Amino acid sequence: MDLAIQDIRRHLGKFVATIIGVGLLIAIVLTMNGIYRGQISDGVWLIDQVDADLWVVERGRGGPFNEPSRIPEDTWHRVAAVKGVKRAGPFMTYTVEREVAGRSQQFTLIGYDIEVGLGGPRSIIQGRAPREPHYEVVADMKIGLAIGATLRLGHDTFKVVGLTKGAVDLGGNPLMYMSLADVQGVLYIQDNEAVRAQRAASLAALDNLNLPPEQAEKQASLLQPDTHSMSAAVVELEDGVDPQTVAAHIEHWLYLDAYTTAEERDLMLRGRLVRMTAVIGLFRVLLVIVSIVIISLIIYVLTMEKLKVIATLKLIGAPNWVIARMILEQSLLLTVPACALGYALLYASIGAFPRTLILLPMDTFITFAVLFAGGIFASLFGIWEAMKTPASLALGG
Repeated sequence: MDLAIQDIRRHLGKFVATIIGVGLLIAIVLTMNGIYRGQISDGVWLIDQVDADLWVVERGRGGPFNEPSRIPEDTWHRVAAVKGVKRAGPFMTYTVEREVAGRSQQFTLIGYDIEVGLGGPRSIIQGRAPREPHYEVVADMKIGLAIGATLRLGHDTFKVVGLTKGAVDLGGNPLMYMSLADVQGVLYIQDNEAVRAQRAASLAALDNLNLPPEQAEKQASLLQPDTHSMSAAVVELEDGVDPQTVAAHIEHWLYLDAYTTAEERDLMLRGRLVRMTAVIGLFRVLLVIVSIVIISLIIYVLTMEKLKVIATLKLIGAPNWVIARMILEQSLLLTVPACALGYALLYASIGAFPRTLILLPMDTFITFAVLFAGGIFASLFGIWEAMKTPASLALGG
C-alpha cells in the first residue's frame, strides 16, 4: 500500500487546491522570467533588425536609441562618400500616440530612405514595402491596422501597404515604417496659430535691426526652424573593410560619432536597459525566494498534520524509511504537478500579454530545479520532525 497516495485520496480536494495555488505562483515566477528576457530582447531588437555595420550619430551622443541625436539630413550623403562604405541611408525614430481602431495607443514611427532601403522593414508577412516617397507605410500587426487601411497623422493621411509581426521599440511599442520625409512632416508639423506666433516673434526680434519691411520678411523666413534633420545615418560596409577604421575616419573628418552594432547594443544594455532589467531581475529573485518559502511551509504543515498518523505507523512497527518515503513522495507529488500547471497556464496565455515574453529553456529549468530543491529541503525538515515523533503520541501520550 502506498501511504502517500492513500493520504492524497483521503484529502483530495485540499491537495488539488494546494497544487492550483502553487501552480499560479509558479506561473507568476515564470512570467517574470519571460518579462526579463523580453525586455532585453525588445531593447536591442531594432538594432539587430536594421543590421547596419555602423551607426553614425551626433557628436558626443549615445544615440539614436540610448539618448536623442539630431544631425542634418544630408549627412548620410557625405557618409556614403567615405571610402569603404557600400551604402548609407538616413534613419529617424519618433514615438506618437494616436487613436487607432477606436482606442488610443502608442507606436513608434521609423523613417528611412525608401530607395536605399537601409533601416526599413526586413520581414513583411503581408503586402509589400513602401514604393512611393509619401503616404505609404508598413505597420506592425499589433497596431491593429489591415492592408489598405488609412491613418491620419498630422495633416496627411497614410495608407497601409504592408504588415510586419513582432516589430517593437525599446518600450515594446509596435513600429510603423515610412519615408524619412513623412516622419519629418509628422514630427515638425505645427498648427497655423503656432506658425503665426513664431513668425511674429521672429519679426519682433528683427525690429531692433531697423530693416525695411521687405527685408525683415525675407530674414524672418530664414529664422524658421530647420525640419530637415534625422536621428542617425546607418551604414553598410564593403566586404573585408574594418568597421573601426571607417568609424575613425568619420569621427575625424565629419565630426560625428560612429558606433558598430556591437557597440550600439552595449550602449543600450549599459544605458537605458540597465535599470529596467535590474528592477525586473530583483523581482525575479524575490519571487523565487517567496515561492520556495511558501512551498516549504506548505510541505512542512502537511507533515505536521500527520504527526499522529506517523506515530501510529511507528506503533505498529513501520520502519523509518517508509515514513520518510511517504513525506518525500508527497512533496514531489505537490511540486511536480504545480510546476507543470504553472508552465501550462503561462504557455496558454503567452499571446495575451502586452509585452514580449521570452521563455528560455535554461531559465525554466533553473527555476524548476530551485523549486524542487526547496521542496526537498522542506521535506527533510518534515522527515526530521517525523523521526522525533514518539510512538506514544498515537495513544494520546
